[in-house]
Amino acid sequence: QVQLVESGGGLVQPGGSLRLSCAASGVTFAISVMGWYRQAPGKERELVATLTNGGWINYSDSVKGRFTISRDNAKNTVYLQMNSLKPEDTAVYYCNIDYLSRLYWGQGTQVTVSS
Repeated sequence: QVQLVESGGGLVQPGGSLRLSCAASGVTFAISVMGWYRQAPGKERELVATLTNGGWINYSDSVKGRFTISRDNAKNTVYLQMNSLKPEDTAVYYCNIDYLSRLYWGQGTQVTVSS
């Protein structure tokens, strides 16, 4: 059974940094795509960044230049380094993987950017 466990959320001041991690268990083959989405209160879930097994990266325009996605295939883990955080980055962040043509989601981790 595939499971995703996220960590690293919390409260940070504007301009600060956080690093999110998501570890996948129950996988035996390469994960095609690993990524992060977020959902702010009253808004739809939106893409933050994705990274394919081949190294192709996609960022939303709102985080380009501030966030960096990376993955460790040996650990089946994806990371999201978030710098220069803004109040509008406040949301629940969800890990997502495309594994054997199925999508899996983590439970979500809260990121709050506030002074």
